[in-house]
Amino acid sequence: MNNDFQHLIDPRDLGLLQGDVLILDLCAKQYAEGHIPGAIHVSPAEIMGGQAPAPGKLPDKARLDMLFSRIGYSPARTLVLYDDEGGGWAGRMAWVLDVIGHDDWFYLDGGLRAWMQEGLPLESAPVHPTPGRCDLNIDTAPTIEAEEIMASLGADDFLVWDARSRAEYDGTRAVSQRGGHIPGAVHCEWTTLMDPARGLRIRSDARDLLRTLGITPDKNIATHCQSHHRSGFTYLVARILGYPRIRAYHGSWSEWGNRLDTPVETSN
Repeated sequence: MNNDFQHLIDPRDLGLLQGDVLILDLCAKQYAEGHIPGAIHVSPAEIMGGQAPAPGKLPDKARLDMLFSRIGYSPARTLVLYDDEGGGWAGRMAWVLDVIGHDDWFYLDGGLRAWMQEGLPLESAPVHPTPGRCDLNIDTAPTIEAEEIMASLGADDFLVWDARSRAEYDGTRAVSQRGGHIPGAVHCEWTTLMDPARGLRIRSDARDLLRTLGITPDKNIATHCQSHHRSGFTYLVARILGYPRIRAYHGSWSEWGNRLDTPVETSN
């Protein structure tokens, strides 16, 4: 296992985990074609609120109770998360686990891409978990809302990490009513932190790269994208690197760019 990073396990080390391990597959479409043996599929839609104009907001408690009951969740279990895109959906699931107060989780570094690169086995038969009954406690601490961001802009210890594309950040591509970025936001596209040569594992120099951009652990950081999917990965990387004050702006640009009271900058 990689002792340099928290919450991170290499595909080659998955079998070393002890105890009651629950593997969650967050792949958008891949599951039926092949998944890690024993993995239970969680559709990305199950961890999205789905309501316009900000579909990326956290689902309500009733939906989360239903999901975690379906997968046979227990607070005593160790959860392992992966997807097939380098960590966006797995990272969003890690945020959901933080929201329900479950800290015993690992991200499978590189997900299915790294697993297959190592030549490790897949299975195609679906895994049907034994359902349980959950009454979750929701903790909003890992989450930040637009109002707090607006109140914090300009503070020396506050930083917004924008995980979208450069065109979205600059405002030349707009998916919401307004394009651009939150004033003062630091741009670091989510894929920048993936290593294609190593099966999309997190770059070994991720900490140094973020430091050069000023994204440092002493900051109170809010990360976002368009719907808190891509920023699921940036949230995940910060958690793995041990950043103590990383939060997800789950409204993301789909909320910020569709409101008329939020300040916007462009790079034109």
